[in-house]
Amino acid sequence: MARTLVIATRNRKKIEEMAAILAPLGANLVSLDAFADVPPVPETGETLEANARAKALAYAAATGQWALADDSGLEVDALGGRPGVLSSRWGGQEGNDRLNNQTLLGALAGHPKPTWTARFHCVVALATPDRVLAVTEGTCDGRITDQPAGSNGFGYDPHFYLPDLGRTMAQLPPEMKNRLSHRARALAAMKEHLKKIL
Repeated sequence: MARTLVIATRNRKKIEEMAAILAPLGANLVSLDAFADVPPVPETGETLEANARAKALAYAAATGQWALADDSGLEVDALGGRPGVLSSRWGGQEGNDRLNNQTLLGALAGHPKPTWTARFHCVVALATPDRVLAVTEGTCDGRITDQPAGSNGFGYDPHFYLPDLGRTMAQLPPEMKNRLSHRARALAAMKEHLKKIL
């Protein structure tokens, strides 16, 4: 019988990305939507890893299943690595992409564009109800553009330009993003742990 693995998010786009990458494992993948009464875990950690670990443990305990949680952030060099751990709520409202992107461009306004280098950074944690089994991470380098493009992806993707491809993250087809993104790289490393553990 396949092990149930809870993808510990209610973000529909993130669920689709993670499920597509993890599908070859043959695990029974379910999202938090299957556990309507489980409250959100506050992201109070000072690092992406602290949040990923806390979420994986808390959701595993709340659901009684193994849980896979991630925390991701945009790190902009001209802004000293911000927004980082605050990425999803940088504009002051959790998950408001438009506000977050406005805040990003506002913060960069006084910096010359050649300094707008950045990376997406993702940490993924796998936990049972009583302990963290594995932690992996991945990054994807690019630069910020004030000319958003593309309708795929979410968050800062339309403003995250990949010079080698000549496209933003939001212009990539899902199958390409699921090979190149920070989350894809962290999950690829996690897949190797899961193959051994499962």
